[in-house]
Amino acid sequence: MKVLMLNGSPHAAGTTFTALSEVASALAGEGIESEIVQVGTKPLNGCTACLKCRTLGRCALGDSDGVNSFLEKAAGADAFVFGAPVHYAGPAGAAVAFMDRVFYAGGNSGKGMFYLKPAAAVVAARRGGTTAAFDRLNKYFTVSNMPVISSQYWNMVHGANGEDAKKDLEGMQTMRSLARNMAWFLKCKEAGEKAGVPLPKREEQVRTNFIGPERA
Repeated sequence: MKVLMLNGSPHAAGTTFTALSEVASALAGEGIESEIVQVGTKPLNGCTACLKCRTLGRCALGDSDGVNSFLEKAAGADAFVFGAPVHYAGPAGAAVAFMDRVFYAGGNSGKGMFYLKPAAAVVAARRGGTTAAFDRLNKYFTVSNMPVISSQYWNMVHGANGEDAKKDLEGMQTMRSLARNMAWFLKCKEAGEKAGVPLPKREEQVRTNFIGPERA
């Protein structure tokens, strides 16, 4: 089993990375592999709503920013943790742009690469804005048929840098609890599949707007 994680921070070894690393260490203790992918500092386009991903199965904007590479890894992952620093009481803009494209391409291409795969959000901040950013990230999961993994507190760490984050003892413990809960869920899911528990029945999705049926 493998958990794919996104470090949605421009800092390769900042507070977000420190939080995700604590998750990765606890997952390893449960015998589960993980990988952290960083958004980086290159220019990152937001989703242009071209809808080409529905037929391409990948983002039409290319892979100069790593979105399609992440999607390739996501197809083989069993679970996800998406982390982001807090900027103005919301997730960092690059993380949002990255996730918009990943979830649109991954969820609308017909591959269903996120279907029933558990996910968790992690946010990092010097001081405030964490709960608003945390809520925003969870929206991606709850619209994608993804079980949301929780912890003993909201999944957040505090600090101005990675070393500060390590001193947030409650935050670090929250990351470890999150990882163990994720591992337990994955093992239960695997056991259910081996026992022949069927997946939920899926209906053809009905899509409407506030006026009438959705138009192409």
